[in-house]
Amino acid sequence: MKCHLSTRRRRLASALAVVVLSGAVSLPAHAEPPRDVVIYGATSGGIVAAIQARRMGKSVVVVEPSRHVGGLTSGGLGATDIGNKAAIGGLAREFYRRIGRHYSRPEAWRQERMEDYQSRRKVPGEEEMWTFEPHVAERVYRDWIAETGVEIVEGERLDRAGGGVRLDGHRIAALRTVSGREFPGRVFIDASYEGDLMAAAGVSFHVGREANAVYGETLDGIQVARATKHQFTHDVDPYVVPGDPQSGLVPLVDPGPAGTDGAGDARVQAYCFRMCTTDAPDNRRPWPKPAGYDEKTYELLFRNFEAGDRRIPWNPVFMPNRKTDTNNNFAISTDYLGANHAYPTADDATRARIVAAHRDYQQGLMWSLANHPRVPAEVREHFQRLGLAKDEFTDNDNWPHQIYVREARRMVSEMVMNQNHCQHRIVADDPVGLGAYNMDSHNVRRYVTADGTVRNEGDIQVGVSPYRIAYRSIRPRKEECENLLVPVCLAASHIAYGSIRMEPVFMVLGQSAATAAALAIDAGTAVQDIPYPALAERLRADGQVLDWTGPARKPQLEAGRLAGVVVDTPAAELKGDWSTSHSIGGFVGDDYLHDGGEGKGTKTARFTPDLPAAGRYEIRFFYTAASNRSRAVPVRIESPAETTTVTLDQSAKPPETGFVLGRFVLPAGKATSVVVDTAGTTDHVIIDAVQFIPVAAD
Repeated sequence: MKCHLSTRRRRLASALAVVVLSGAVSLPAHAEPPRDVVIYGATSGGIVAAIQARRMGKSVVVVEPSRHVGGLTSGGLGATDIGNKAAIGGLAREFYRRIGRHYSRPEAWRQERMEDYQSRRKVPGEEEMWTFEPHVAERVYRDWIAETGVEIVEGERLDRAGGGVRLDGHRIAALRTVSGREFPGRVFIDASYEGDLMAAAGVSFHVGREANAVYGETLDGIQVARATKHQFTHDVDPYVVPGDPQSGLVPLVDPGPAGTDGAGDARVQAYCFRMCTTDAPDNRRPWPKPAGYDEKTYELLFRNFEAGDRRIPWNPVFMPNRKTDTNNNFAISTDYLGANHAYPTADDATRARIVAAHRDYQQGLMWSLANHPRVPAEVREHFQRLGLAKDEFTDNDNWPHQIYVREARRMVSEMVMNQNHCQHRIVADDPVGLGAYNMDSHNVRRYVTADGTVRNEGDIQVGVSPYRIAYRSIRPRKEECENLLVPVCLAASHIAYGSIRMEPVFMVLGQSAATAAALAIDAGTAVQDIPYPALAERLRADGQVLDWTGPARKPQLEAGRLAGVVVDTPAAELKGDWSTSHSIGGFVGDDYLHDGGEGKGTKTARFTPDLPAAGRYEIRFFYTAASNRSRAVPVRIESPAETTTVTLDQSAKPPETGFVLGRFVLPAGKATSVVVDTAGTTDHVIIDAVQFIPVAAD
């Protein structure tokens, strides 16, 4: 019960007297009235959870540390990462329809016409809109909140230093904030990107990349060989005095070794800000030069340009009204590699410093790209054509208020989603939503190779067909907490989380979490004990998509099940910037690579087997065919006895067992290689795997 003003004043005066006498600051806790559902974090998932709870007749409050709602969805990520729209239903789908209704009004278009935007983006007119301006997303959320009567308490951060929660056995009794306010409730939902409430409640979690062996994966842990995208295409010296390791490293380079592929570590994929920029002159402001700007921070960027990499290092995707959502691209871009590893479990002050460092780095990067004389003129001209949008993030100097926390803590529960779920080797029997985006990890760090150049490590992009996300993955173990649900920092391995961590999926899981909370309240039971059939029935009634009935990606071939010796692309020696793909099924392993039809002559791939014995081998080359493939790809078989070149027409579909290059007498060991060279080719060159099968002499 709230106190009368005079009573509160007397209590405050008493507390201040204690401060004067003891020198200690100790204000009394202010307890809020109990709610059925208390949600921490007004992210996209948190808002949708609150709306669902209200629709199910429950009292609800959302406690949000910032002064904004919507998280990344209103924080710059307007180019929605979807995977497959048909996998998204329920309130998430309703959100995008509300966005569509906003943009159906002519007055919503100030810098261009809707028809011009649709033509430029090559998107059809639809009831929904999946691309939008940040302020529009927040307005839609706030209008929706007002309609449903959801209470949002802004500017209240969990008191992690003081424990953050009051527990009653294995149940959370109340959430406590830094200001001393307490929010008691019956069921709690942690919708934060960091998993702070979950951790405060004593729930198990993991930070970093698991070793592949933990869950029987191939894409988790350290990734050196597979990190072929967003990579350096030229040799770049990392030392302060070029060629002199004793002079130390320039900024943005990790001195540690690369490590072993598949081994676990405590690192998380890079963060950045999803800037909203524009090329409309009347709404564009120049890139700000941050206080304390030091050009030495960007020495590696300048050297990379000077080595010959002239690519435009970002990915601006145009939103309505000639604005962009902007993401990382290529070797050195908006991702601040290695600067965020402490963030997930850091205290509030340390997190604030990390966020400020990311802002300084990214603002300095953009200013350098637009103004520094060591940046090529054509690159400077590109960045001078765009700038921050004056009418976005107006209370934060036009800079996004939400840093892109791509991963932080991840719960460990009785069901941890992993690569095997994403690839349908394990199918959850208690789905509360679908994942559909690629298994995607941005690079994690930048290191020095054995030959004294720079490489990025950690990037993974492998496609999936829509798959089930288990209810058990959004609830803790019962012995840890009986009244908490975690739809954002759910139980998932690093690489599975890389697929699940999309804003529409957080909305889907937020709705499912709120539904489970309401059912648990009605039954007077723990969230672990609600009957799944009842949960599934209500979710389907509310439009959630729990099963995928559309087309599925053609299964890939498992290298371990192919005869002989197989060298897949992760084991190949690559030169140049090859891109990962998985758009056409039937490939070996988790993906295949292509040259993008660019950089001809600068990209090669060498497949070298370790043959167990000398003898005659049939060599088969795997690739995926399409009309945009090169019709004359030279494939060279190099052995001590001879060198033979076979020319492939990669627009023609090969046998499912691979294209036979021929039969050759080969020595044991690593004396033989199959080499693909892009010199003289046109269109896309594809590399997948090479198989060496022992055969009897003819």
